[in-house]
Amino acid sequence: MLHFYWGLGGGVGLSVSAGPLAAERPLWFVVIGLWGVGGLCLLGAVLARLLTRSARSGLRGTPAALTRWLGWVVSAVLLARGIGVEVMLLTGLGWDASVSDEQRTWTLALWNPWFIAGGMAFGLAALHAGRKPA
Repeated sequence: MLHFYWGLGGGVGLSVSAGPLAAERPLWFVVIGLWGVGGLCLLGAVLARLLTRSARSGLRGTPAALTRWLGWVVSAVLLARGIGVEVMLLTGLGWDASVSDEQRTWTLALWNPWFIAGGMAFGLAALHAGRKPA
């Protein structure tokens, strides 16, 4: 919901997340970075629901296999993003020097742990969805 709040013009927390883009708000950033990411989050919620349904034997065959596969892909992408950015921030490798210490701290402490936790949650959900109901 935070991305939709930002997309509607809200600003609390955006400057430490997006830096100068928060003040400039170019159209591509609002459409892709705020509304687009918000939309992806909603799609992730739908996928999480489908994984839960699949785990409870609501989905079978190809739809269940596709749902599990998407769960694993989302898990891998979230983990790669979260861990990759953490490593970049902690080592300084490949990180833009224009990123403020405040942005770096908030990203390390608040934003990235959600990517890592989400990746782990989707992986566990995909694993559980592949098991036969008891």
